[in-house]
Amino acid sequence: MKLNRSTKLSINTAVSLTNQLVIIICGFILPRMFLVSYGSAVNGLQASIAQFLGFIALCDLGVGAVVKSTLYKPLAQKKEEEINKIFCSSERFFRKLGLILLVYTTVLIFLYPFLAKNEFSSLYTASLIVIISISLFAQYFFGMTYRLLLSADQLDFIPLGLHVIALILNTTICVILMKNGFGIHLVKFVSSIIFIAQPICLAIYVHKHYKINHKLKLITEPIKQKWNGLAQHLSAFILFGTPIAILTIFTSLKEVSVYTIYNLVTNGIKQFITALTAGIQATFGNMLAKNEIINLNKAFTKFEWIMHTLTTLLFGLTGILIVPFVKVYTSGITDINYIVPAFAYLFTIAFSLHSIRLPYNTIILAAGHYKQTQTSAIIEMGICLILSIVLVSNYGLIGVAIGILTALAYRTIYFAWYLSKNIMNRNIKIFIKHIFVDTLIILLMLITGYFQMKEVSYFAWFVLALKTSSVCIVISFVINFIFYRSEMLSVFQWISNKYFSKLPMRKN
Repeated sequence: MKLNRSTKLSINTAVSLTNQLVIIICGFILPRMFLVSYGSAVNGLQASIAQFLGFIALCDLGVGAVVKSTLYKPLAQKKEEEINKIFCSSERFFRKLGLILLVYTTVLIFLYPFLAKNEFSSLYTASLIVIISISLFAQYFFGMTYRLLLSADQLDFIPLGLHVIALILNTTICVILMKNGFGIHLVKFVSSIIFIAQPICLAIYVHKHYKINHKLKLITEPIKQKWNGLAQHLSAFILFGTPIAILTIFTSLKEVSVYTIYNLVTNGIKQFITALTAGIQATFGNMLAKNEIINLNKAFTKFEWIMHTLTTLLFGLTGILIVPFVKVYTSGITDINYIVPAFAYLFTIAFSLHSIRLPYNTIILAAGHYKQTQTSAIIEMGICLILSIVLVSNYGLIGVAIGILTALAYRTIYFAWYLSKNIMNRNIKIFIKHIFVDTLIILLMLITGYFQMKEVSYFAWFVLALKTSSVCIVISFVINFIFYRSEMLSVFQWISNKYFSKLPMRKN
C-alpha cells in the first residue's frame, strides 16, 4: 500500500515514541540488574568499554547524516539511478568503516587497561571488549546504509520497529541470565547476537522493495557534501560521547557508574523528545526539495512551539524529580555515593538545551547546510573538551556537566540565529520570547511544584511525581495560554482535525 507523506509522519512518530518508551523501560531495568548482580565497578566497566568502542563513530565523519540529506531529492523525484549511486557510495564507505572497527578493537584490547583505573584482569577486560564490539561491527559493515535509505524515504518505522523487538527480547533474556547467576560475558554475548539480527532484516526488506545494484561503478562521487558533515558529527559525538572517557581517565569506574545512572534518566527524556521528531527532518527535506516554503513555515511554527513546551515541562519535572528517583533506584548500593544534586541539575539543564535546539537543527540539516555551520560545531566541541578536561580534576562530575552545558548553550543560540538569518528569514525575537517563557515556567515550577518524598520507595516517588506533575502541567498550560494562545489553539485544532474529525457521529 502506498503511504503519503502525512501518513508516514504519523506512523514514524507513533513507532518512534513506542521505541523510546521501550528504551526507557529497558534502560531502567538493565542497569539496576547490572548494579545488583555485578556491582558499580563492573557496571562502570561495561559502560566505559561501550563508550570507547563508540569512538569508532568518529570515523563516520558525518557521512551518514549527509547521505540521508542527499537522498531526499532523488527519492522525492523517484530517480532510481541517482538513489543507487548514493546507496553504493555509502555502502562502500561503511564497509571500510567496519574493517577499521576490527583494527580499532584490537588496539583497544591492549590500550584500554592503561587508560582506565581497572581492577579487573587483562583477559577479563579484553574478552568483554571483543564481545561488546560484535553488534557494532554488524551495524557498520552490513546495516547502516539500509537504515539511512529507509529513514530518508520516511520509513523510519521499519528499523525502529525492529529495534523495539530486539530491545524487548534482549532485556528479557539478559534479566533471566543475570537472575540465574550467569556472568557479564555471557550476558553481553547474547545481547550482541540479538542485535545482529537487525541489519539482516533491514537488508532483506530493502532488497525486496528497492532495485539496488551493489556492483554499480561510480565515475564521480554522488554525495557532493560527503565530508562537510564532519564538524557537526564530531561535535555531537564529543558532547555525549567523551564524558565517560574523560571520567574513566581522570577519575574512576565507580564515578563512571554514577554518571551512567543520571545519564539514564536525562538521556531517556532527551530521546523521548527526539522520538517526536522521527520523520520530521525527512518531511521538511521533502518540502524543501519541492520548494513548499509556505507549508514549511506553518509546520515549523507549530513544531517549534510544541518542542519548547514539551521540553520545558519534561525537563522541569526531571530537575525536580531526578535526585529523589536516584535515591530510590540506587537504594542498597553503598560502594559509592550516587546522590550528587549539583551535577543532576546542571546535567538536566544541559540536556534540555539539546532538546530546545532540535527544531532549528532539524531545518538546518534538512536544508543540507553542513559546510555553512561547521565552524560553530568546531567551537562547540572545543568549549566542551577544554572545560571538561580543565574542570574534571577538581570538580569531577560537576566539571564535566559545566563543559557540556556551556557548549550546548553556545550552539543553541547559534542555531536559532543562523536559521533566522539564512534559511527561513525569521525574527530572532521569536526565539528570545520562547526562551523567556521557558525560563519563567521553570522558575514557577521550582517555586510551586516542590514536594518532599516521605520515604525511599518507588511508591513514594510515584506519589511525589504525581503531585509535582499536576502542578507543573497547570503552570505550563496557563503560561502558554497567556503568551502563545494562537499557537496552542492552532496545534489543538490540527490535532482535532487529524485524529477526531473522522470519528462517526452518533445519531439521535
